[in-house]
Amino acid sequence: MNDLFRAIPAVDICLAALCEADPLMADAPRSLARDLVTAFWDQQRKAIRDGRYSTAGQLALEARLPDLLAHVRAGLRNRFSAALNATGVVVHTNMGRSVLAKEAREAVITAATGYCNLELNMETGARGSRHALVEDLLCRLTGAESALVVNNNAAAVLLVLDTFCKGGEVVVSRGELVEIGGSFRIPEVMEKSGATLREVGATNRTHLRDYRAAINENTRALMRVHTSNYRIVGFHSAVPLPELAELAKEHNLPLIEDLGSGSLTDFSSFGLPNEPTVPSVLAQGADIATFSGDKVLGGPQAGIITGRKHMIDKLKSNPLTRALRCDKLCLAALEATLRLYLDPEKARESVPTLRMICRTADELNKAARSLATALRKGLNSSPETSCRISLQADVSRVGGGAFPQYDLPTTLVCITPAACSPTSLKAALLRTDPPLIGRLENDSFCLDPRTLDVADRPVLLRVLREALALAANGLI
Repeated sequence: MNDLFRAIPAVDICLAALCEADPLMADAPRSLARDLVTAFWDQQRKAIRDGRYSTAGQLALEARLPDLLAHVRAGLRNRFSAALNATGVVVHTNMGRSVLAKEAREAVITAATGYCNLELNMETGARGSRHALVEDLLCRLTGAESALVVNNNAAAVLLVLDTFCKGGEVVVSRGELVEIGGSFRIPEVMEKSGATLREVGATNRTHLRDYRAAINENTRALMRVHTSNYRIVGFHSAVPLPELAELAKEHNLPLIEDLGSGSLTDFSSFGLPNEPTVPSVLAQGADIATFSGDKVLGGPQAGIITGRKHMIDKLKSNPLTRALRCDKLCLAALEATLRLYLDPEKARESVPTLRMICRTADELNKAARSLATALRKGLNSSPETSCRISLQADVSRVGGGAFPQYDLPTTLVCITPAACSPTSLKAALLRTDPPLIGRLENDSFCLDPRTLDVADRPVLLRVLREALALAANGLI
């Protein structure tokens, strides 16, 4: 065993060999590279103790260099990286939600490249307001009198309740007390604002009389929370928005609508249910509507607040607004995204989220057949990457808490490797650059073309070949 330990090369020799094997290594932070080399050989020392090596030659630098190089490259990579989404979930929370449109990406680059007019009044040259950058667009697209953008929808709800309901009660239907991603619950967000939650009705049925009976001298607002991430079916009823708006008006109370995912588009013609849009909610009497910028809207992470001007003005003057405000990159991307919505047809073509949601079953079947042909040609050239490629009718999902349990028809491309299991392939694909995320179905690793672009195909083929080789050789 001592001979095996002595066979481990010095760190400086390893660093020199790495730079010779990959000239880009010379630009890596040397302290980090040293730590990664040390960690690699610490792993090999443990393997020696576990009896996995029998000869010193197995530990020679020439023998271990490929694995060492892969280990160091992986350690030097940014933790934040691109990924290929083959899951068919369009608004994938774990993968950054919406993909920005080309126009939004270009706007972000412009904002990041140099100085900009974030808070510069272009008429006077004096200090201006960042809130004005997208307010007119939001008013035009939603019919609101005024608008404000903060960093996400939970922040929007918090700000609204802190401004109008602190120290008082907010009346909400028990069936609308949703839990959003990451185990955050709407009641907890509401209570953090200093407002007291007043639940009314039952889980499945709430009536107008329930709201009316709950109103008292401490009531500050009525609130509806759109159940965008789950559905109640069967014996169920909720109070229509116009009726609740009349009740709020009768008692001189604001009606707040948290739309969650929120949308400017009616998707009913694409086979999805007619979910309430922001313009329709405001037109039916909501005084304030909040929604996300990075879900069905297809823009950057943001919480958008639309509604009556005198209420938005109060929100703007709340000191909490400064803590929750968006930066220049978010506002640049949001403005570019909203401009696309001025032409609804252009938005459906240019906003990736809309385009992917609206892809038809026939389109996806053709895309799947084309992808399957490319995979058969690109993977079956060697035994370790050989696969059986088949097609399977299945469904995609919108994701991001929108349109729960509603299926979008698709055709999956199913990969059954010859030299490894589909589970091993899935694990190996997490280690590629970029990683490829798909799904396991019927003992195959499956790709949904809904969330893949034709332009991704060369990279897709490369990472599949790399992962199949890794899995076939037991290197995961």
